[in-house]
Amino acid sequence: MSASKRINKELQDLSKDPPSSCSAGPVGDDLFHWQSTIMGPKDSPYENGIFFLNINFPTDYPFKPPKVQFTTKIYHCNVNSNGSICLDILQSQWSPALTISKGAPTPSVALLPPPLPLAAAAARRRRSPPPHACRRARRHRAHCRRRPL
Repeated sequence: MSASKRINKELQDLSKDPPSSCSAGPVGDDLFHWQSTIMGPKDSPYENGIFFLNINFPTDYPFKPPKVQFTTKIYHCNVNSNGSICLDILQSQWSPALTISKGAPTPSVALLPPPLPLAAAAARRRRSPPPHACRRARRHRAHCRRRPL
């Protein structure tokens, strides 16, 4: 199956059964470039935040993972200041069996600690008392609607 056929199938699957707190789809007519929107999970420092991501599919998708990057500033130890995400399923643990709805960041994935944090300062703060990390994440979330990277 070619990359474009697979991406079209995933787009159809997302349309039939959309996730409740996120969305994704092509930017214009470019099937290989999508934008995704994630609503901050309830009862988290990200609650009430709206986060945007770019998803770029390689031409050899699904054998290589999509490149997923936050375009909204977010404070989290899995995300560096450029919006790059450190998740094993988007790198070394990617499998062609995954789909964008299973492999792309979801609200719960945004809260998982990575084995090797990309943003070391955020990871150190995450190990500090949770209220400190939560306050910092909420400060970033407060600006997320108006300050893209």
